[in-house]
Amino acid sequence: MSLVVGLTGGIGCGKSAVADCFVALGVPLVDTDAIAHELTGPGGAAMPAIRSAFGDGVVRADGSLDRAAMRNIVFSNFGARVRLESILHPRIRTESRARVEAVADAPYVILAVPLLIEAGGWRDRVDRILVVDCAEETQIARVVARSGMSPDEVRAIIAAQATRGQRFAAADDMLHNDGDLAELPPRVATLHRRYLELATAKLAAEH
Repeated sequence: MSLVVGLTGGIGCGKSAVADCFVALGVPLVDTDAIAHELTGPGGAAMPAIRSAFGDGVVRADGSLDRAAMRNIVFSNFGARVRLESILHPRIRTESRARVEAVADAPYVILAVPLLIEAGGWRDRVDRILVVDCAEETQIARVVARSGMSPDEVRAIIAAQATRGQRFAAADDMLHNDGDLAELPPRVATLHRRYLELATAKLAAEH
């Protein structure tokens, strides 16, 4: 079985950019955000249960999830958030497990889980946790620039996620990403060499 590196971090910290760097090095990526988008896209496997639980108001004309409408509901209603997670999380875990197993011949795989710290059931599925971090001001500026959300909306999302301290406590590896994207590839390459060494050690221990 491959070494599994759980990649996580707060919104706007640059998880996707870091994941892209690993992919460029030939590392398999299993992205739970991408799986969630598939599950909630047109004809997605989770949409019948979501429609049943929340009504037609969260379903777009093409049958996909209206993310803005759902976000408005779950950020003002903890019970609604739990209900949505109870629909999505088991499906995401099942699909991500299958995808990790499908690349079991690779030395290691990146399992990108935005809520790895917050959501239960993930830590026992990874061998290491890599946290991408940056200052909250940087998070807000990046998300506002790319999404058009207001700073207050971004702050609300940050407040609903794990704190930086909680991520620091859980991390085996940290990658600080307050700077330019051009700084990422060499730093990811250093982590890549380390993970290859750990993967080799894991394989030797298993045999």
